[in-house]
Amino acid sequence: MESAHPFRQHPEAVISRIAPWRLLPPLLAVLLGLWGLERGGSMWRDESVTWQVAHRPLGGIGELLGRVDAVHGLHYLLMHGVFQAWDGGLWALRLPSVAATALAAAGVAAIAHRLAGERAALIAGCVYAVLPPVQMYAQEGRSYALVAAAVVWATYLMLRERWAAYAPVLLIGCWLHEFAVLALLAHAFTAWRSRGWRWSAAAVLVLLLPLAVVSARQAQQQLGWLGRPSWQDWAAYGVVAAAALLLARGAAKDLVRVALPLVLLPPGLLMVISLVHPWYVDRYVLYALAGLALLAGARLAAARGWWPWVLAGALLVPSGIWSVWLRTPESRKDDALAVAAVVRERARPGDAVVFMPSRRREWLLSSPEVYEGLRDVALDRSPAASRSLQGTELPADRIRAALLASPRVIALLDPAGQPLDPYPGEAAKREELAAGFDLCSMTEARGARIAVYARPGGCDA
Repeated sequence: MESAHPFRQHPEAVISRIAPWRLLPPLLAVLLGLWGLERGGSMWRDESVTWQVAHRPLGGIGELLGRVDAVHGLHYLLMHGVFQAWDGGLWALRLPSVAATALAAAGVAAIAHRLAGERAALIAGCVYAVLPPVQMYAQEGRSYALVAAAVVWATYLMLRERWAAYAPVLLIGCWLHEFAVLALLAHAFTAWRSRGWRWSAAAVLVLLLPLAVVSARQAQQQLGWLGRPSWQDWAAYGVVAAAALLLARGAAKDLVRVALPLVLLPPGLLMVISLVHPWYVDRYVLYALAGLALLAGARLAAARGWWPWVLAGALLVPSGIWSVWLRTPESRKDDALAVAAVVRERARPGDAVVFMPSRRREWLLSSPEVYEGLRDVALDRSPAASRSLQGTELPADRIRAALLASPRVIALLDPAGQPLDPYPGEAAKREELAAGFDLCSMTEARGARIAVYARPGGCDA
């Protein structure tokens, strides 16, 4: 930074001379983002939530956010605007993430240029673009790529001591997902002596407080499905941390002071917190990978000899295989559009449909042309009417009665072996279908099973 920490800077003439080079990292990010963007025509359930919420009226979105998912509220509003301008299906859903990833790659290059020169800038920006987790969320209709772009550019503005811009840019990242606030801890290692940073950090925390209060009330409903970090989570963090510490050896101190805390602190702190309050998912701190890209770019730029490049080339092989897999439906937990396609094929007009468990209603909410042709016999109030994501269901006795009055039922279930919800309504669905219906067919789709039930003797009708 220019006053508290005199980082090495590069003359504006040099910056202008290499300006065309700066296009390479974002261009690479765009090309990778557009490659296989539709993922075989698939959309997993989190993206389906984005789709169906963003298609609600603005008033309906506001009512929903007062009850659940406030942490994603700004992203829903952004996507509502996108769909109002162009309801372009999967492309409209995912292009904002592609653009944000390109912006983040450009920001990584800008940080590296300021701290380590043009060669490091080019390499670091390209490294960020090719990291498989970055590619994954560049092609997902959620907020994580946008959060990463905001944190990266806030980091650059911190180095420039542009506090009037730093605070709103980081605040946008925090309002897109409040765990972006953990970047402040990483920034403190660089900027804590600066009065401007302290005031900016305080402003971000104060203006984030309303969202934090609302989302704290929603935390159990929002994050109750999470468990404590698994050994795989700790192992992945250990691998990234070890790589970052290894790359930091011999790198420019100014760059290490910016990049290493960004890699280690946000995910590390969130994992420790999650031992008590299980809140950790790696995508919540995707922006930490910008620090890893900075360190890799700086080390490769300063490399002497051929072996670092051989190692980097060797790593591109598994990375390439991973990247190809990320562009297939199998790379996500499920595929709402594949489920809807099977239902469209198996269902008859007027068939009853039940979701087991009820939260799997999400599989059809993003395909209204399929859902609206069925009778959702367990539904009490629709998602819009109940100001919720998946609606509310009838009491167990009324679900039993509704099933008894149905000659044919389409049941959407989790894959075999998944835990069964113990709630009375879910038990009523299972018991009534087992006791009063024949199983006509069972079809598997990615992350789901679609069962057709009929009254005894009715499967051949």
